[in-house]
Amino acid sequence: MTRKNHPPATFRCAIYTRKSSEEGLEQNFNSLDAQREAALAYIQSQRHEGWKCLPTRYDDGGFTGGNMDRPALRRLLADVEAGKVDCVLCYKVDRLSRSLLDFARIIGIFEKHQVAFVSITQQFNSATSMGRLVLNVLLSFAQFEREIISERTRDKIAATRRKGKWCGGLPVLGYDVDPQVHRLVVDPKEAARVRAIFALYLEHQALLAVVRELEQRGWRTKVWVTRKGRKMGGQPFTKTNLHKLLTNATFAGKLRYKKELYNGEHAAIVDPVKWQKVQELLQRHRHQGSRERNGSGAILKGLLYCRPCGSAMTPTHATKGGKRYRYYVCSVAQKRGYDRCPLQSVPAGLMEAIVVEQISKVGQDPERLKKILAEASRQRHIRLAALESDRRRLERELKIMTENLAPANASDEGNQSGFEAIRENIGHLERRLAENQEQALALQQRPVEVEEAAQALTALKQGFCVLAMIDQARLIRLMVQRADYDGGQGKLALTLDPAGLVAVLEEQGKRDQETAK
Repeated sequence: MTRKNHPPATFRCAIYTRKSSEEGLEQNFNSLDAQREAALAYIQSQRHEGWKCLPTRYDDGGFTGGNMDRPALRRLLADVEAGKVDCVLCYKVDRLSRSLLDFARIIGIFEKHQVAFVSITQQFNSATSMGRLVLNVLLSFAQFEREIISERTRDKIAATRRKGKWCGGLPVLGYDVDPQVHRLVVDPKEAARVRAIFALYLEHQALLAVVRELEQRGWRTKVWVTRKGRKMGGQPFTKTNLHKLLTNATFAGKLRYKKELYNGEHAAIVDPVKWQKVQELLQRHRHQGSRERNGSGAILKGLLYCRPCGSAMTPTHATKGGKRYRYYVCSVAQKRGYDRCPLQSVPAGLMEAIVVEQISKVGQDPERLKKILAEASRQRHIRLAALESDRRRLERELKIMTENLAPANASDEGNQSGFEAIRENIGHLERRLAENQEQALALQQRPVEVEEAAQALTALKQGFCVLAMIDQARLIRLMVQRADYDGGQGKLALTLDPAGLVAVLEEQGKRDQETAK
């Protein structure tokens, strides 16, 4: 890559290496070492040009090239932006990235800071449009190869399951893994517990009742030790992991792949007829619970927390005399028994009314309202700055992609697949740029004054009850970050979202203006 200034006496080179799997990394000389050795030899061949390898190693062992979430890559890009690197070397292009969009983003960072990129086994010049086209075509094939590997892996798992072979994963209660034949073998002591758990569910026909019984017996989930010697499992049973155990087809001597069940090579712990009966009961209760949740109309779902135990409160309801009563129940009490939390449950309508009342009271406190508006303005400016930075980055990436579609190159029929991939990425970038501009315009509003905000809050409280349930939930989720309720003291601590509150007030102001017209 041609640099704008004269090359320095010392051309600082950083070597980046990557390996997708952790297999073999424990060896004295592994794939990462081989890649680095080849790059060092290349740098040595260019020593007459002043090339010198930096001592810092940028090795990503066990990380996929399909994304940029890699620690060594992040350190490399940080050093590039800090001006510590003049050239980045890789063994092959796909070691840097297997994603066309991520690769364009990385090259954009290199170009911004005048950093060259060299693939020591592939000859190209990243300073020319043709060179960038070659890079993108190579990346298209690298991305295609990654997707093919994923498909092969899925096909292998499917074929293994069809043959009834266990293909790895977390061990389940009742079975151990025979390391010699890599097959599940029954643990008699744990198997007896599994059969007892299925019998308990058939007796009680309720997950929570079984959870309580298991806790009294002191039974825990499967305990195992990883290859690195880390102890896992051994957790108390909850409704979630108990449901997962009861629906596991492994206990019936079968293996599941997607929606299909296949006969396994391992022995069954639970009688298949009994296992199927449990599935029918769980399915029946799941549909009943789904209807209850869908009809609960809970506008504080995901926002309300139980202060005594810190757990979320989930919506539920009870029917008595043909009338429905809605509640929010502490999830700890719901999963592990109502004796586990002093709060247990609160009436939903009362709690929702208290939240709306507290929000409206903000309008009666000018100082607090002023602080909220100031914080919302600060957050808006931060968001606008982030959008502006993102816009500039998207425009740079779009420019790089557009240059790769020069009319002189587009006539090359042999590279049509590469051009199609570039056109697809250009469309993706253009859509993201349009969304960016739309969000920026929405944030460029006249600041809301304190008096306007107070009036809008008053109007919101008066009209809140006539809104549809879906609109009530949307407004509450915009304005409230979290609500903590302490039943013992009868206090509700509300954490508001300044930006969301201002957005609701602006919406209310527009609605009032339309009504006035």
